[in-house]
Amino acid sequence: MVQPVLLAIDDDETLLGDIERELNDRYAQHYQVVCVRSPSEARAHLTNFAASGVEIALVLAARSAAEVPASGLLAEVRQVHPRAKRALVVAFGDWGQKAVGDEIFEGVADGRFDHYVLRPAESPDELFHQTISSMLLEWWEANRAAPHMVHIVGESWTGRAYELREALKQCAVVHNFCLADSDEGRALVAAAPEGAELPLIVFPNGMVLENPSNAEVARAAGGAVNPGRVDFDVIIIGAGPAGLSAAVYGASEGFRTLVVDKGGIGGQATSSSLIRNYLGFPRGISGRQLAQSAYNQAWVFGAEFVFMQSVTGLVRAGDQLVVTLSDSGPVRCTAVILAMGARYRRLDVPSLEALIGAGVFYGSPTSEASALTGRDVFIVGGANSAGQAALHLARYARTVTLVVRADSLRAGMSEYLVRQIEATDNIEARLGSQVVGGGGDGRLEHLVLRDIGSQTEAAVEANALFLLIGAQPNTDWLPPDFERDEQGFVLTGADVSQRRSSPLDRSPFLLETSMPGVFAAGDVRHGAVKRVASAVGEGSMAIQFLHQFFAAEQRQPRGRSEEHPRTLG
Repeated sequence: MVQPVLLAIDDDETLLGDIERELNDRYAQHYQVVCVRSPSEARAHLTNFAASGVEIALVLAARSAAEVPASGLLAEVRQVHPRAKRALVVAFGDWGQKAVGDEIFEGVADGRFDHYVLRPAESPDELFHQTISSMLLEWWEANRAAPHMVHIVGESWTGRAYELREALKQCAVVHNFCLADSDEGRALVAAAPEGAELPLIVFPNGMVLENPSNAEVARAAGGAVNPGRVDFDVIIIGAGPAGLSAAVYGASEGFRTLVVDKGGIGGQATSSSLIRNYLGFPRGISGRQLAQSAYNQAWVFGAEFVFMQSVTGLVRAGDQLVVTLSDSGPVRCTAVILAMGARYRRLDVPSLEALIGAGVFYGSPTSEASALTGRDVFIVGGANSAGQAALHLARYARTVTLVVRADSLRAGMSEYLVRQIEATDNIEARLGSQVVGGGGDGRLEHLVLRDIGSQTEAAVEANALFLLIGAQPNTDWLPPDFERDEQGFVLTGADVSQRRSSPLDRSPFLLETSMPGVFAAGDVRHGAVKRVASAVGEGSMAIQFLHQFFAAEQRQPRGRSEEHPRTLG
């Protein structure tokens, strides 16, 4: 395999030497390091590498490049190497200058480059390498060649093979898929036990699962499917951002905490290929990475997790709540946090539903993007997740079309995403439109779009359709008398009526539901702000209300008994 390239451009020979030294010292064993002093030399290398099929992983351009603004050169990279990561190299303190600050802000906002990196100082410059290594990891993951990659082999894109891809996505596991009759598929099948049943999952440690159940997938990925005890202080239902946040704060404060999810971790956040407006991640972070980090954080604090199990019942039994799990039966607790989030609304077009996994997908495009190079892709949705998906797919697809019911992208999407979309040549927005039909022979080939205003319809060629529309709360299993709004979202706090499931001498706490001791956080809650940061905030707030609930009920959490003393941080 030809080594991918790290390309650096700086017209100052001495400063370029500093960059070359750091890149060679740390990365030369696995990458070709190419350093040039002019944009014209850089363009020649970009063209030659593209013609010979050599991948460029990272391009660094210094602001001192005189022939053309560095941000302009980095923008050109996308035309010939759409998957390359790109960074503007600046000197320490330069961002305080208005011109430099504006170039960074405008360049990132308009998608001309991904981020900036400080010039290396005294060797080894670990701050420089932290940025470079992070960007290289992002490049490897985007190209489906990340460390710890899980491979799925199936006879077709649909059916059980698609369900297994969804299960691994729910577990926040980096994976790729190949057909059994492809070169890669034949090699993986040949290495599996003779006569192995498809679909196969091949793990990095050599383990091979033959047509496994979702529970087997979760266990192989390191998750638990059954609780280790039956008594808890708090049971959190849902492992999306709100549930994971509650797990981190609950476990860190000494509560015996159980998190249950019918899938894996991350919820709808895993549909976000890059979240750029989440606090503390200036280069952005994918929903999968955020979920995996939060899960690890909660687990280290002692939270228990149960995956691939649904909650089928919630009742009060005396001073306890009983939560019934689909496979493990009942578990008991003092308080419950509902963090089930919401699911994407179905399109309900039978001809397209029949092609789920064969060009039609609900949710994130991250595991499918590399297979769509040079294709025409459509996305239905007008919120941030749809915008993030469009920008991610634009690096691979020939064209990306956003189909949006509203008459403006700004009606439901953050400004930073709208700006990047408007600056990306191969993304088009079909406003005031909806998908009403489509089909293909075994795989998606065309869609039918309707203009909502004129009611006219048009057929368009399409190789893939990603549906990220609306939100339906996962509350169907709750008791019939549990208070919800017309759409099924859970009422909390002041929205709860005076009719409560047991008499209390107090009003419900801010996030408390109509059932005392049961709280709701994140997208499942009526009136919630549909943003990852808001869900995380509500998850942490719910734990603080738990403290007040225990005090009001004059109860002592089991996790902070004398047998298990914990110090509050």
